[in-house]
Amino acid sequence: MRSYAIGDIHGHINLLRAAHAHIAEDKRAHGDVDAPIIHLGDLVDRGPDCRAVIAYLADGVAAGENWIVLKGNHDRMFTTFLTDPHAQDPGLRAEFSYIHPRIGGAATLASYGVANAGDRPLAPVHAEAAAAVPQSHRDFLEGLPFHHRRGEVLFVHAGIRPGVDLCDQLENDLLWIREPFLSHRESFGPLVVHGHTALDMPIHYGNRLNIDSGAAYGGLLTAVVLEGREVFTLAEAGRSPLQITPDAPVR
Repeated sequence: MRSYAIGDIHGHINLLRAAHAHIAEDKRAHGDVDAPIIHLGDLVDRGPDCRAVIAYLADGVAAGENWIVLKGNHDRMFTTFLTDPHAQDPGLRAEFSYIHPRIGGAATLASYGVANAGDRPLAPVHAEAAAAVPQSHRDFLEGLPFHHRRGEVLFVHAGIRPGVDLCDQLENDLLWIREPFLSHRESFGPLVVHGHTALDMPIHYGNRLNIDSGAAYGGLLTAVVLEGREVFTLAEAGRSPLQITPDAPVR
């Protein structure tokens, strides 16, 4: 069973288009043009083209592309801010707000024409954002699923809580978890494909696969193809097998 997956995008439309181009080339080379592409969330924040990323994915889904787009913690923070600028996401540390430089919400707002959000009073910034963001974009983000199961693989933004059935997982864990998920070395049952925790390159730990390669921080946007539980990274040169490194350090 073949599936494609793309890691955390963070407003980089050119990287996203390139990842889709690599996938299209792999489909031409290997067939199965109907295999789905699963996007692991964090469409927005930190990068320059957040509006374009949302529009591109929403338009593709509406046109019937076999794309699954999952919700990331940054996507939830964005829609929460639009609803209530004073609301604090449960996963966000108390000293941070959505437009704090560490979070990158100001970059998302700038892509909608709301300038210098981090340097102005909150009330006018929120009013401008609420007027500038199309309702269709809000509806798209708010309706995104939190996980997708396909065969032997579970796709999710951040991870899952070990020992808890999927139906009992908490939304906050699916969007925010790091520990004890990252340190867990036993099988989760399905291979868990996730992002959220940025690495220099994708790592296959055997029980999980992290494909957030730091596009938010100037790194690459990783695209992979999975044949069952076998994983290949995709680039202009085609497929490269990604070996399992169960003893790789947890970061």
